[in-house]
Amino acid sequence: MTTTAGQVSAAAADAAPAEAPRTPKKRKRGRFLFRRLGFYLVAAWSAITLNFIIPRLMPGDPSAAIIDQLERVSGQSLPPDTLVSIQGLFGNPDDNLFEQYVAYLAQLARFDLGVSIVNFPVPVADLVAAGLPWTLLLVGTTTVVAFILGTALGVAAGWRAGTRFDAIVTPLTTFLSSVPYFWVALLALWAFGFVLGWFPLAGGYDPNIPISFDPAFIASVLQYGALPAATIVFSAFGGWMLGMRNMTVTTVGEDYVLLAQAKGLSPARVRWRYAARNAMLPQFTGFAMALGGVVGGALLTEIVFSYPGIGYLLFSALQKRDYPVMQGVFLLVTFTVLVANLIADSVYVWLDPRVREEG
Repeated sequence: MTTTAGQVSAAAADAAPAEAPRTPKKRKRGRFLFRRLGFYLVAAWSAITLNFIIPRLMPGDPSAAIIDQLERVSGQSLPPDTLVSIQGLFGNPDDNLFEQYVAYLAQLARFDLGVSIVNFPVPVADLVAAGLPWTLLLVGTTTVVAFILGTALGVAAGWRAGTRFDAIVTPLTTFLSSVPYFWVALLALWAFGFVLGWFPLAGGYDPNIPISFDPAFIASVLQYGALPAATIVFSAFGGWMLGMRNMTVTTVGEDYVLLAQAKGLSPARVRWRYAARNAMLPQFTGFAMALGGVVGGALLTEIVFSYPGIGYLLFSALQKRDYPVMQGVFLLVTFTVLVANLIADSVYVWLDPRVREEG
């Protein structure tokens, strides 16, 4: 019996194992993000647990010491609900440890961070809520502006490596980024605030103007925040620029960039869609950490300018040993860093398909 070539091919095709269907991109992306979310949930639980354990490992009874200090400050006995709140945060030797842990988690779920020792009976959550908008306004805005400015200049310098623009901008930026920030802040405060009198010396707004959304108050906020914001951008954009410039120089020589140029694509498209997009990946790691640090505030900035943000609140709590405020701020900063890194991982999946493949 004669077997034709077509029959052999058909038989071979039938004998060959069926190729497994490829996992859709959305499924790979979701699986990667789900694993990362699980990791950050475990990290958040670990941070909460450490925040619970550390005060209870301290010698003596921290809650009793805090209660005694609060009663001395207020000159009266504390209400029962305040006693329960403090003992839930810092420990009660009469209660079972597991019961304390459950009560601690329930207390955090209600956003109960205790009461401030220095500002008794103001809750810590209220102090954090009062300082957080100022920090987000100042440090959050300047972090984004510095990142965008530094990244854009870095792409321009890296794309034109060796040109006059690169020869001027890169050394100048290197010098500026090496200057300690507190020098920049103090010098700017002395020159533009004290000598020239263009900007206020301290605060976040004019205390004579009531807090509202009136144009007068908004103008006051902008006037008080302009100098701190300028010093942050001035000191921060150089690091972003140098990192992006070096990565762009490396990326320009890659095969996919040369192929895009050989296809005749426009220089702008090659620069931003092929070179800059891939060179930007390491930048997002630092940017995520910077965003996470936003809630902690630019500590030096808020100290030098007495700006009423989270950083200044933490500095005051450290000076006056206000442990409930310190614990609340540390927990807030930890969660912010975790959320910022989760967002960065999500952006990575969109920017770099290799992350999906590895996931």
